[in-house]
Order: sequence, then structure tokens, then C-alpha cells
Amino acid sequence: MVSGDDTRTTGVSRAKGRPRGRPRSFDRATALEKALMAFWEHGYEATSVSDLTRVMDIGAPSLYAAFGDKRSLFEEVVREYGTRYGAFTDRALAEEPTARAAVERMLREAATVYTEPGHPHGCLVIHAAANCSTPEVEQSLRERRNANIAAIESRIRDDVASGALPAGTDPTALARHAGAMIQGMSQQARDGASREELQALADIAMAVWPRTRTHTR
Repeated sequence: MVSGDDTRTTGVSRAKGRPRGRPRSFDRATALEKALMAFWEHGYEATSVSDLTRVMDIGAPSLYAAFGDKRSLFEEVVREYGTRYGAFTDRALAEEPTARAAVERMLREAATVYTEPGHPHGCLVIHAAANCSTPEVEQSLRERRNANIAAIESRIRDDVASGALPAGTDPTALARHAGAMIQGMSQQARDGASREELQALADIAMAVWPRTRTHTR
């Protein structure tokens, strides 16, 4: 039994020793993954907060407390997607010896990633921009796509300078061709194209790349 003073002291100690509000009763990583799948399937605009709370199995107050608003949650989802599902483009540019080899690898891996089971088809960053009427989100996704094209263009310019690609190669046009193919493959995958069909498309896409006499890849 404690005295009145002890009771007050205990109450103060407890108040200082724990955060205000109810403790989080869900796994944040699991909830984020469910949000990622919802945005990937339906896009940014068509996925409402009520859709998110339903698929994440949490209340709106918990969503806002853990992730901020819908836009903040989506930004985190895009970063997570880039790390877990979209990193194949960066890896190809970093690991392959030429721009041609990097783009060929990108297209072949896109054919696999965009059609593999277990998640929605296509690319979240590309699909989420469809019918998006939120300017900040639309701009952010556009910047990501343009950054990818710029990275490809940079590698192409390096190869032109080194002689791996002919001097008359247009780096901007060739990089935008690669970007258009990746973006188109995403939509084709959502429309039901198989991995084999997209890989055949990659073969055709690479056939237009210029070659030098001493570089066949």
C-alpha cells in the first residue's frame, strides 16, 4: 500500500515514462507493404485514404500518426518501391560495361519484374502517374522518370566519347527511345503481355542501336 504522496509520485513517473496516446498496435513494415501494393495496383489518385486504411487494416488516426498524410505515405512507398522492385535500372547502369549492355539488361529485367507473380504488373512509378491530378505528385514522378532517362543519356555520351558508339549517335534521342520502351513495356505488362512477349520486344528495341566495327555489344 502506498501513501497519497507515493500515489502522486507514481502517477508522475508513469506519465513521464511513456508517450501520450495509444501504443502502435500494428507492424509498420507490413502496413507499408500493403500500401505499396494498393498504390501499385490502382495508382495515386484512385487510391483513397479509406482504401488505404482498409487494406492496411489500421484506422485513419494510426495512418496519419505513423506515415503522415496520403502524399507523405506515397512518397515513402515510392522510395520503398525503388529499393525493392525498381533498382534493376540503377544496377544495370552501374554494373554493365557499356550503355548498350546496360539498356539491354534493363529491358530484359523489366520484362521479368513487370510480369512476375506476387505483385501488380508494370511499374508503380509509371502507373501511379496516370490520371494524377495532384501537381506535386505528378511533378515528383516526372522528375524520377526524367532522371532515369538522363542517367541513360550520360552513359551513352560516355560511350560516344570512348568510341563504343559511333560519333554520329544522338545520345538524347537514343536515351529517350530506351525510356519510351521501358514505359511502354510497363503498360503492355498491365494489359496482359507475358514475359516472353516483352523480351521479344526488347530484342526489337535493341536492334535499332548503332554499332561500331569493333564493338558488337
